Amino acid sequence: MRLVQFKDRDGARRVAMVGEGGELEVLGDCTSVHELASIAVETDAPLTHLVTTRLSDGRESLDQVLAEGRILAPLDHPDPAHCIVTGTGLTHLGSADARDQMHVKLDAAAADDALTDSMKMFKLGLDGGKPAPGETGVQPEWFYKGDGACVVPPEAGLAMPAFALDGGDEAEIAGLYIIAPDGTPCRIGYALGNEYADHVMERQNYLYLAHSKLRPCSFGPELLIGELPADVAGTVRVRRGNEVVWEKPFRSGEANMSHSLANLEHHHFKYGLFRRPGDVHVHFFGADAISTADGVETRPGDVFEIESELFGRPLRNGIVADAAEDVRVRTL
Repeated sequence: MRLVQFKDRDGARRVAMVGEGGELEVLGDCTSVHELASIAVETDAPLTHLVTTRLSDGRESLDQVLAEGRILAPLDHPDPAHCIVTGTGLTHLGSADARDQMHVKLDAAAADDALTDSMKMFKLGLDGGKPAPGETGVQPEWFYKGDGACVVPPEAGLAMPAFALDGGDEAEIAGLYIIAPDGTPCRIGYALGNEYADHVMERQNYLYLAHSKLRPCSFGPELLIGELPADVAGTVRVRRGNEVVWEKPFRSGEANMSHSLANLEHHHFKYGLFRRPGDVHVHFFGADAISTADGVETRPGDVFEIESELFGRPLRNGIVADAAEDVRVRTL
């Protein structure tokens, strides 16, 4: 089952289940997935049951909603400050060839100090990122991206700040969560995501990673309810006008990762500040392929397109230039 959030032609918020051919079956008496998930938490009812019992006679075309710019992110919070956006890196194995090459490099290293810090972190994940039930695995690389204000709806523009050195795609799967009143993290589902980062800045020094991640992001348009398959295939591309300037397949899911999803979730939600009742969390699980690694220099006007059959319609966002700001601190 897949859900979307959108605005109807009167500007009112709606939630719908995606049916055959992209027909949206609109839910009655429900204006947000956050509201629906809150009811599921309170009543201990499966989300799928709540959806099917709230279906109305209302119908929309998802293609029209997308074309008319009425689509919303498939999960948000009424107060954006209570939507926390984070992610993990160095979690994916990459293609089979790259994986073999990586193992050769690891085996050939005479000592840990022969590896870069990134390679050391990747090796930690290979060695301990998928712990046995009841055991705690190694913690992954982790970063903070922003709150709900950094989330851009599908089909909208991702801003490239005037100070940015790059605006690069990060085709990922994001886990979407709500925190129950007793502090229990509850997973609502998954969505395609473009975590979008400044890879050129990050390459200058890995300690710039935190700066490079403070950018907008997007996820959706469809929210997948249920478990994520172990092997998820997709394609990410960069369009420039009518031309595709870069395209590459990507794979995700635990079969293609050095960490289990449970391990990534544990090391995020182990912190008490991330278990505040009512909060929404968007957590990116890591990328498998990025255009910057292949020498692509993106620019305003380019459009990112990320698709996977599992998630329905592709996630599309263009790059837009942000005006320079003269930010000064005022003494009180």
